[in-house]
Amino acid sequence: MPSPVTTAPTRRPWTLRAAARTRSARTLPSGHPFAWLDGAARRRAEIGLTRRASPRPAVDGLLDLAGNDYLGMLRHPDVVAAAADAARVWGAGAGGSRLVTGDTGLHRELERELAGFYGAEAALVFSSGYTANLAMVTALAARDGGPPPLLVCDRHNHASLIDATRLARASGAGVALFDHADPDRAAEELTAAEGRALLLSDTVFSVDGDLTDVPALARAAREHGAALLLDDAHGLGVVGPGGSGTATAAGLRGADDVAVSVTLSKSLGSQGGAVLGSRRVIRHLVETARTFVFDTGLAPASAGAALAALRVLRAEPRLADAVRDRALRLSEGLRERGLSASAPDAAVVSVLAPSPGAALEWRDAC
Repeated sequence: MPSPVTTAPTRRPWTLRAAARTRSARTLPSGHPFAWLDGAARRRAEIGLTRRASPRPAVDGLLDLAGNDYLGMLRHPDVVAAAADAARVWGAGAGGSRLVTGDTGLHRELERELAGFYGAEAALVFSSGYTANLAMVTALAARDGGPPPLLVCDRHNHASLIDATRLARASGAGVALFDHADPDRAAEELTAAEGRALLLSDTVFSVDGDLTDVPALARAAREHGAALLLDDAHGLGVVGPGGSGTATAAGLRGADDVAVSVTLSKSLGSQGGAVLGSRRVIRHLVETARTFVFDTGLAPASAGAALAALRVLRAEPRLADAVRDRALRLSEGLRERGLSASAPDAAVVSVLAPSPGAALEWRDAC
């Protein structure tokens, strides 16, 4: 009997999907609880914000300039082999929350090596970079019996930091925004804190690719007794000596008043995220962060792949220099041809289209 994995699909699933499309296309009565979704979809379409997922082929031979695989780890043979080996040893998934049955020696090994690479006392691995940011912000902005903590945030922070800030605000924290990459304005906002304060910022911003002034943010935080929380998703593997991260480049390696989040899905070509910091910070997250306590642990294959990629990066520190050099040459070439391209501080090159419609036309042309 053929394997369920290789059996050709019957016509029934296709028919069900076609029927679902037909049903969704009809007009719903005004009293229907989801009737408002059609109007919302039309408004998004009018301003060019219609989104559709398009599956990529397994192997297509094309150069990917839209993804986050900055160092080419996604298909590195050592990384792929490590993912397969981890799945054979530990199984396809973690099997539960890491506080129940989902913790493995592989998770611990990855955390030790991540912490060592970053110069942090400890690290904690999550199922995604998004959940890592939710954990870092909400757990460290928790009420402690004193005045509500104040979160001071860059206006261009990643959506995961924004959502984490919203959750913290719902639990009583105060929130203040400062203009993008303006440490002086951040310092001014910190003066309003009546209790604990936390200064939140991306390091490399994922849309424009600019690197914020991390040393100036650290000075502002320390002048006001605030913790500094950094999202270094686009800095790991790219910024700092050998890709050792923005905290190292900014002279904050091992600082006990700084916590840093990273993803394993960009320079390391895998999946997942992590928070790095002092042992007391990591202990607090283990015991209180809801996206750690109640979430299934990172799949062993992803942990194994990330660990192998980290070891490749440590063995080949020039990879970070190479990707920054290529990003710079790409930016210069685009600008020579009349396009509005950002000068990259890391690996992200932003090309500004004149309108959302033009951006969609460019995508289709590519």
